[in-house]
Amino acid sequence: MTQPISVLIVDDHPVVRRGLRVLLEVQDGIEVAGEAGDGATALALAAELSPDVLTELKTSNSTARALVLTSATEPASASLALRSGAAGVVYKDVDPDALVRAIRSVHDGHLLLAPEAAGSLVRNGGWNPVAGLDALTGREREVLAEIAKGRSNREIARALTVSEKTVKAHVSSVLAKLGVQDRTQAALIAVRHERG
Repeated sequence: MTQPISVLIVDDHPVVRRGLRVLLEVQDGIEVAGEAGDGATALALAAELSPDVLTELKTSNSTARALVLTSATEPASASLALRSGAAGVVYKDVDPDALVRAIRSVHDGHLLLAPEAAGSLVRNGGWNPVAGLDALTGREREVLAEIAKGRSNREIARALTVSEKTVKAHVSSVLAKLGVQDRTQAALIAVRHERG
């Protein structure tokens, strides 16, 4: 049996912390390591508990991946969070199931941005998907081109004569490098880059 993802909840509002705890405690494969209401407590608990994922805070001496859950919608906030080391930014009005998926995604090593945050960053110059495109391997570029054609993993596997499992791994890597949540966003970046 795999180890559950341990999450440290950090928020200055007790009601928000409690709501997150209730949501996460009923999820398979996720356990709440602890809660903190301020930065100093969060730092101490992160050092003591070594959680896999933090909501809100990234520390320089922690291996935890930070998922920022915010109500601040201005692009500068998302940009600052990413520059500070956050692995993801989602808004507090996120669907509970989407939040759980975000925690799992960040834990698995992906960079995750709420679609609104990604769009704002691109429009305001706070994030450059072309840098992500430059980081793609040749095979990842081929996979992205197939994604842009609307092909499924099975169809991509046939077209590139590789296994579906290999395609799935490449798709995950493409999404992470581009900093997007789904294939549609990746396809949009590919199409915009071709036109630009």
